[in-house]
Amino acid sequence: MQFTDLQAQYAALKSQIDSRIQRVLDHGQYIMGPEVAELEGALAKFTGSRHCITVSSGTEALLIALMALDLQPGDEVITSPFTFAATAEVIVLLGGVPVFVDVEPDTCNINAALIEAAITPRTRAVMPVSLYGQVADMDAINAVAARHGLPVIEDAAQSFGASYQGRRSCALSTFGATSFFPSKPLGCYGDGGALFTDDDALAQAAREIRVHGQSARYTHTRVGVGGRMDTLQCAVVLAKLPRFEWELARRHALGERYRELLAGLKLQLLAVRPDRDCVWGQFTVMVEGRTEVQAALKELGVPTAVHYPRPMHQQLAYERFAPAAGCPVSEQVAARVMSLPMSADLTEADQDQVVAALRSVVGA
Repeated sequence: MQFTDLQAQYAALKSQIDSRIQRVLDHGQYIMGPEVAELEGALAKFTGSRHCITVSSGTEALLIALMALDLQPGDEVITSPFTFAATAEVIVLLGGVPVFVDVEPDTCNINAALIEAAITPRTRAVMPVSLYGQVADMDAINAVAARHGLPVIEDAAQSFGASYQGRRSCALSTFGATSFFPSKPLGCYGDGGALFTDDDALAQAAREIRVHGQSARYTHTRVGVGGRMDTLQCAVVLAKLPRFEWELARRHALGERYRELLAGLKLQLLAVRPDRDCVWGQFTVMVEGRTEVQAALKELGVPTAVHYPRPMHQQLAYERFAPAAGCPVSEQVAARVMSLPMSADLTEADQDQVVAALRSVVGA
């Protein structure tokens, strides 16, 4: 059993993907070829954003967003400690200070009710993470940010395609940043990502930053990076897009089926708020004795993963930014979260095997 079945997805889309790649090989425009603009137009339409800027990774998307907002050394960015390192990494790389605000115990997303108390005169932005495929409470976050004149960057690396009050993830704030890492809800065959915004000036800044700050060839208007998404990766995503709505529906159905089958077992399911859905970038549950549970499941042929075993404020590279009181909820969930096999091509038979193995290990 595959944790994420990319082979089955490729088999279903082989002719479309092969054709798209061959087209790039034929025209030879491997950097900023026509597929780049085509994909940006399609993704902007999908999300409802005015602008989409494809970039080389989800990490680069976050970095470019902060650069477009002119983050300066010493500026603070409020974010979640329960996330992948990239979220905090880009803040520190620019000399900024990540200010960690604890998460909700039932969704693992940043607790919007705690954000305002963390704002100081040095706060420059708020960067919530839409973890596991469910959007954070963006209306509450945006309201707090608006009161203090702060931009909001949604780290939507795991939630592309998710809905929040009828709107798409990535089109809910100043910037939305996502990843096309292969195992994401919409993935390429390498690294890739995208930024979304309705702000014309920020979009122009992001486009210039991703090509070394150039407003025209060899005209460097601002400091930038080499942050382009290459044409081949754009071609792969274009080939996958026509199937994506089906994949989202399939993820929703498999997620609900997991929740029904796992109800009553000795584990905790994540809450999904009634005003939003979840695309299950990871199908994550919480269990006691995780190490033993994982080992037992492995013996039964069921792969698992942990996203994430240690929150950022307890990582050696970032512990100097730890709040004085810690982030107790993040610490608690980090000890218990466990992700189960999930992809649009997961079969019901494999899902039944996962549930049966879990039942035998954790009990009802």
